[in-house]
Amino acid sequence: MKICASLSSVSDGELIGRSDLAEIRLDIIGHVPNCEGKDLIVTFRGVPDLSVLPEGFGGMIDIEENAVPNIDLKVISSHHNYDSTPSAEEIARLLNNMGGYISKGAFKVNSLSDLKGLYDASRSIDKRHVLIGMGELGAITRIRSDLLKNEFTFAYVTKPTAPGQLSLEEMSYLGDDPMVVGILGHPLEKSLSPKMHNGVMKKIGTKGIYLKFDVENLDRIEDVVRDYNIKGLNVTVPHKTAILGHLDSFDETVETVGAANTILNDNGTLRGYNTDVIGIEKALDLAGFDPKGKRALIMGSGGAARACAFALIEKGCRVTVTGRNDVTARSLCKDLGCEYCSKDSVALLLYDLVVNCTPVGMYGDGEYPVNICQLTRHHTVFDMVYGIDTPLIARAGKAGAGIVSGEDMLAAQGAASLELWTGKKDLFKHMREALR
Repeated sequence: MKICASLSSVSDGELIGRSDLAEIRLDIIGHVPNCEGKDLIVTFRGVPDLSVLPEGFGGMIDIEENAVPNIDLKVISSHHNYDSTPSAEEIARLLNNMGGYISKGAFKVNSLSDLKGLYDASRSIDKRHVLIGMGELGAITRIRSDLLKNEFTFAYVTKPTAPGQLSLEEMSYLGDDPMVVGILGHPLEKSLSPKMHNGVMKKIGTKGIYLKFDVENLDRIEDVVRDYNIKGLNVTVPHKTAILGHLDSFDETVETVGAANTILNDNGTLRGYNTDVIGIEKALDLAGFDPKGKRALIMGSGGAARACAFALIEKGCRVTVTGRNDVTARSLCKDLGCEYCSKDSVALLLYDLVVNCTPVGMYGDGEYPVNICQLTRHHTVFDMVYGIDTPLIARAGKAGAGIVSGEDMLAAQGAASLELWTGKKDLFKHMREALR
C-alpha cells in the first residue's frame, strides 16, 4: 500500500518520513514548499495555474476535471462528489473517460450499498486509478487501497484534509492488509467499542483496526464483509435480530436467543455468535450477584434483552420482561419462556434484579418503562448503557442498591469477540484498562 501524505500546513512536511509521496493542496497551503526526498502531487482547485510550479518540478499534478494540458508531467484527473456515491457503472464510466494518467474518484459513502458499488467499480476501471469513499463509513476504502487496485491512498499528517481520512501514523502502523473489524449499528457516535478494541489490539500486537459501520439498514452487508475482507463485526442496536438473515450459520446460543452480536468471517463463511451472554454472566459475577432462585425484571425487548433473559434463565432465575413495545416483548417471552408484564403493571418491589436493556439514558431520549423511584437498597440494578451516569444508575446509587457495571459487560463481550477474531485469550483485563 502506497501512502500519500496530504499536507494541511507547510510544517507538516517535516513529519512525512513514513509516507511514499506527499500531496500539496494549493487551496490550503497556497504554494509548493520543498519536501526533500518525496515525490509530490500538486493539487489544484479550479482552473490550474501551472506557473506556481517550481522550476524543474517533476512530480504529478491533480487538475480535477479540467482539460489535460500539453506538458511533460503526469496528470491526475479527479472527480469529487461530497454528497453521494453513484452506481458502479457510472463510477467506472466516469473514471475510464478521464484524460489523465491517473483517474481519481472520491465519493461520499452513505450506505453499505455504496461500499459495494465502489468495490464493483474498481473491477471495471481499465486505467490507473485512485478510488476513495469519503466519510466515516468510507474509511475502509482507504485501508483496503490495494484491494481496490488503487495507485495509492491518502492519509493526513496533523489535520485531515478530507472527510474520513486516517492519520499517516495510523496508516503506517497498519501497513499492508491489516485485520479489519468493527461495529455495525445505528447510532454509534457514543460507542466506546472502537476505543476499547483499537487500544487492546495495539497492546497485544495485533495489526488491526476497529471501524464504525453506522448504517440504518443491512442491505449488502454480506457482500461488504466478504469483498473488503472484514474479519468480523460486533452488531448492536437495532440489528442484533435482523442480522440473522444475513449469516451463513450461527451457534446454538444464537439459535435459542434469536439474536447475534458478533460476526466471524471464516474464509467467506459468515458465522454468528452471541458474546453478550458471556458479558452479562461476567458482569453479574463481578458484582457478586447470583441469579439462582432470584427474580429479575428486564426492561426492553431487543437483542440485548434476549441475551440477558437467556443468561439469567440458564442460571436458574425467574425472568419477567416489560417494555414500550408490547409486541416484541411478548414475542421474546414466548421464545424464551419468560413472563410478560405490561409497563403500567410493574411493581419493582417484586424483583431482586432490575436490568435496563433499552437505549434510554444513552441519548437522553424517552423515559424508562417502569417507575425507577421504587428502587430500594434491596435491589440490584444492571444498566447496559455504559460510559455515563444514567438516571437509572443515579437513582440506584441514591437508594443504596447494588450495581452491576455496564462497562464490565462491554469489556467481557468485547474480549470474547476479539478472541473469536484473533484466537487470543484472557483479554478482559486489557479491555477494562482500555475503557479506563
